[in-house]
Amino acid sequence: MSTALLTLGRLPKALSVARALRTQGYRVIVAEPFAWHVSRVSKDVAQTFRLPAPNSNPEAYQAALLALIAREGVDLVVPVSEEAHYVLAIREHLPPQVALLGPKVDLYRTLADKAAFINCAVQKSLAAPRSALANSPLAATLTETFDYVTKPINGCSGIDVEFHCAGDVLKSNSADVLVQQAVIGDVVSSLSMVKAGEVQATNVYKGSIFAGTVAICFERVTGDIAERVQQWIHQFTQDMDYSGFIAFDFIVDTSGVPQAIECNPRLTSGIHFFDSESLGAALITDRKIAIKRHKNEAWQWRYSTLTEAYAALFKGNLKEFWRRLKLCWSVADVVWSWRDPLPFLLMTPLSWPILKPALIEGISLGEACQRDIAPLWSQPSTEAITGGDNAA
Repeated sequence: MSTALLTLGRLPKALSVARALRTQGYRVIVAEPFAWHVSRVSKDVAQTFRLPAPNSNPEAYQAALLALIAREGVDLVVPVSEEAHYVLAIREHLPPQVALLGPKVDLYRTLADKAAFINCAVQKSLAAPRSALANSPLAATLTETFDYVTKPINGCSGIDVEFHCAGDVLKSNSADVLVQQAVIGDVVSSLSMVKAGEVQATNVYKGSIFAGTVAICFERVTGDIAERVQQWIHQFTQDMDYSGFIAFDFIVDTSGVPQAIECNPRLTSGIHFFDSESLGAALITDRKIAIKRHKNEAWQWRYSTLTEAYAALFKGNLKEFWRRLKLCWSVADVVWSWRDPLPFLLMTPLSWPILKPALIEGISLGEACQRDIAPLWSQPSTEAITGGDNAA
């Protein structure tokens, strides 16, 4: 039996990948810095292993990952979230028979850099908002002339994204902060599977309910907007040596033009809009495989939706409370499965490593979920990558 390794298990999208791979008869294992996570109790996950957090010591994490791959006879490695920054760097240390899903690490890091991505899009003559690093003269011009947004160039989950009016004083002149002209319009997102620069399938979707800037209830987008977004993606990825998942966030401006505001060269919640079996078939081969759409047109993280519904109630917004509550009970949950119910039923205790710092330290759930794996909080280390067995 072939073995697939997911390099994170705490997020619903990891569970969706595990379930897809199980349809193909794969043994699925998970490497995760948290002792408890939503994938741990899934019927579709054979075993989980606790590894060091990559941000505290990237080299120790990578060495532990390599040792786990060798010990468990892994055939396929699938990065899930921001840890891809470190996982993709081990490619040259892998045995030739082990497939690693994703682009080369240098390309990944270029596209994940919000400033470098915008430059890449502009060079391809694709629509994107005017953007500049905070320490550049252009940033001063943007802030004086337009409403604008500031964000870390290596940020994630909407963390430290701030909205400003024209003329507001720029708070930072750091080269790690991007200043971007605010665009009026609707936010839509996409997730594509790409093989050798050729787009195999794309889902376009938009948020119905948000927690901060993160969509927790989302629905598929079709029609002219979806077609324009797909055309943008095809133009961006053509002639690019890219394989794996790639996601974009767009603002569709008042003239109907999708302007790309950032790229996530990895999995996102758009994975839920793919049919599980055909997705699994596509994951295990380099060949072009037709990926079908899932029959559901909308998905949600039900616990978060319910939380946001009550937040609206406590603010006295009864109309929004009832809208959110209706979606909470009418839209399918991304985790729930009759044949695999425990991840949903035990989600609260399994999510304690995320909930605890959020409650005690008052940080967002996004930061609590990402700060041990995302480059935004990475710590320097001088250790060398080795094949030592540090897996637990």
